[in-house]
Amino acid sequence: MLSQITLEDIHPIGIGAGILGTGGGGNPYLGGLHLASIIREMGPQRIIDPFDLTDDALCCVVGSIGAPTVSIEKLPEGTEMSRALSLLEEHIGRRFDAVAIAEIGGANSMQPLIGGLQAGIPTVDSDSMGRAYPEIQMSSFLFDSSASAAPLAMVDAADNAAVVPGASSDKWAETIARNIAVSMGARAGLAGTIMSGAQVKAAGVHYTLSLAHHLGCQVLEAQRQKSDVPEVVASVLDGQVIFHGKISDVDRRVSKGFARGGVRIDSFSGADKLEIEFQNEFLIAFINGEVAVTTPDLICIVTEEEGEPVTTELLRYGTRVAVIAVPAPPQLKTGVALEVVGPAAFGYDVAFRPLPGGVIGLAPGR
Repeated sequence: MLSQITLEDIHPIGIGAGILGTGGGGNPYLGGLHLASIIREMGPQRIIDPFDLTDDALCCVVGSIGAPTVSIEKLPEGTEMSRALSLLEEHIGRRFDAVAIAEIGGANSMQPLIGGLQAGIPTVDSDSMGRAYPEIQMSSFLFDSSASAAPLAMVDAADNAAVVPGASSDKWAETIARNIAVSMGARAGLAGTIMSGAQVKAAGVHYTLSLAHHLGCQVLEAQRQKSDVPEVVASVLDGQVIFHGKISDVDRRVSKGFARGGVRIDSFSGADKLEIEFQNEFLIAFINGEVAVTTPDLICIVTEEEGEPVTTELLRYGTRVAVIAVPAPPQLKTGVALEVVGPAAFGYDVAFRPLPGGVIGLAPGR
């Protein structure tokens, strides 16, 4: 597994996290530029194995909240993560020992690296999804845990800041935070979900930063070898390529702090079509009108030739793509988890049929 993040690690992590993000998590290229500027200034960021945390260590998650489409036009000031951390520390009266990753997807895989480096604390190689999700309560740290999303702290690119000291439920914490994020221009830095080291070890989806790095390295090597890159991605993630085609229609809008809509992809022969609906992330895929994949399994879109991730904000008419279905980590497939991240949680009256296998959350080499 990774022990530190250097400038050379940013590009492969951006590719891998962009794919694992299932369309969401923020633009990995812009996130990589931000992280690179911080590493040039402060040096590499230290990464720790989740099982090296002491049980009484104090951790929280940090990341951006808002609509991915907004992040392209509304760039960060640069210190949102560390300011949110400091604000939350001031509220609870104690320093954090480490930061965990809220979601491994896209730029949000890099925000805990930026925040940890600026705050002088390590980042844990563990996240709460093994992918990206649009809402705070959609977190393995919260499914079967005494941890809660609130208290949380939020800041924007200006001098606006807010602390939510408590909420009646994690879903209400999301509702409150989302409304604050909308008032901050649909993009804000957030620190929350305070946990002990024992809770991180028990509930996290571990080694996903290392997985994103490994996946990105394999993509870059496949590009050099001129291999079938989408097939390489599917092999690394124990998934399968389910469709090849060209984007023929995109419906995308920002609504209530989310990027919502759908995309249609026509097969190269024109005989078949695949339609995907998204709320920041790709949630459900239909092939010729029949359900093919649903959340929590991952629906990943990559470019046909290079295997580069195509996020919701980068969906463009005419792009040639491959669509890959990837098994979700086991933490997302329990009965409790499916109530929060299964198809019904997003309003789809379909049964979740899990894809077989899976590697997300496994220790490297297993």
